[in-house]
Amino acid sequence: MDNAINQHNFMNHNIQISGFKGEITDTKEIMDYLMDISVECNSGKCTIQLINARGIAGEKHILQATLQAIKAFERNKNMAKDLGLEICVRASAQRQISRALKILGIGNGKMDICMVAVDCDEQVQKKVGEILGERNHQVLKPDVNSLQELYEISPEEIESAGNIERVMLERTALLNLEI
Repeated sequence: MDNAINQHNFMNHNIQISGFKGEITDTKEIMDYLMDISVECNSGKCTIQLINARGIAGEKHILQATLQAIKAFERNKNMAKDLGLEICVRASAQRQISRALKILGIGNGKMDICMVAVDCDEQVQKKVGEILGERNHQVLKPDVNSLQELYEISPEEIESAGNIERVMLERTALLNLEI
């Protein structure tokens, strides 16, 4: 089991990315809990987003999506009113929030979860772990078959880009050009 917590500092923002193997019994309860953590943390400037990890093509993919979401807010080019949703939209390479949530949204049951925390203190990982369960960074490794199905990626597109992570990095980057 890999319990790594990866932290990145870009553009004066602290970005934490972690994977969890968890079981969700009540999504509303979890979302309310995350909202409470966000308010307590960093004077309410903390954003916590949970994403279905099967739709993530590695840590670079989610990090790029997070950076693009932050930049979109700074430039008033955001598609969502909330940074967490903007991260989800960017990671899914979709322009519609409903489609992004269909691909990357969490739901009840056992699942692999990617947590992105922006401008949160170090305790956020522990607090989120208390409700989600076992931290496991391996869930962020790309599952090529799932990603091909979710995003309708052909073997030729993967071959052309070099790997599935690059395909998703390109699709995420192209979303910026369309805005």
